[in-house]
Amino acid sequence: MISGIENAIYNRTSLLVGRDVLDVLSEARVILFGVGGVGSWCAEGLVRSGVKHLTLVDSDRVCVTNVNRQLMATTRTVGQVKVDALKERLLEINPKAEIQAVQQVFSAETADRFDLSGYDYILDAIDSLKDKGELILRATRTPAVFFCSMGAALKVDPTQVRVAEFWNVRGCPLGAALRKKFKQNHTWPGHKFRCVYDEEVLPNRGKNAACGTERCMCPKAQDGPGDPSLLNHEWCSQKAQINGSLAHITAIFGMTLAGLVIQDIYQKTLG
Repeated sequence: MISGIENAIYNRTSLLVGRDVLDVLSEARVILFGVGGVGSWCAEGLVRSGVKHLTLVDSDRVCVTNVNRQLMATTRTVGQVKVDALKERLLEINPKAEIQAVQQVFSAETADRFDLSGYDYILDAIDSLKDKGELILRATRTPAVFFCSMGAALKVDPTQVRVAEFWNVRGCPLGAALRKKFKQNHTWPGHKFRCVYDEEVLPNRGKNAACGTERCMCPKAQDGPGDPSLLNHEWCSQKAQINGSLAHITAIFGMTLAGLVIQDIYQKTLG
């Protein structure tokens, strides 16, 4: 339930949606997989809107190349565990929130460590095709409501971000790859689910001065806050492919993903 300080924090939220919806938001149990460019903004949108029980799952540390688009990524947090840095940020918004930070990869090998049936909402902001497919299959076989983000890289136009049911997503290479994977393996999601996506796919016009297509070459900082040597650590070097992305697009993706949860609770509470 909402405490005294939270009554002030969420005054404008309650004014719009009503106390009954705010109470449901505060009791909803949400797990978010991936807290990068999309997931970090999604987490912010959820907590600012009244969600108090949020589990964050991501194995990465903050890389200097994350600073252009990830909420908790700054020159001060480079080298920190992403879920820990984001948790600290979210508790500054609502100190009463219950944020669980899990530094873990979600994959076929680790999936059984997560009790997905214990959540009301499961949110997917994973980059990896293989791991994303595994989460989709498992999440859609639980009673939880599941929402998914497609790829947010290689986009500039914010008006192109939209929502559709997974099988109706068009113009998105990640969505197409997932559908192909399911068909080839004859494995199917347990039910339909909605996705945030964007049909715009632009080319990478610049050379990878900071990040190579195979290994991250994060430049060493010569000055600035924190330990400068951390800015030379290759936290994002494990990605098979690196594409350009911008904060305004990843933030819209993340906030739209959060909005799907809020809208679902609003509509169900009001009947």
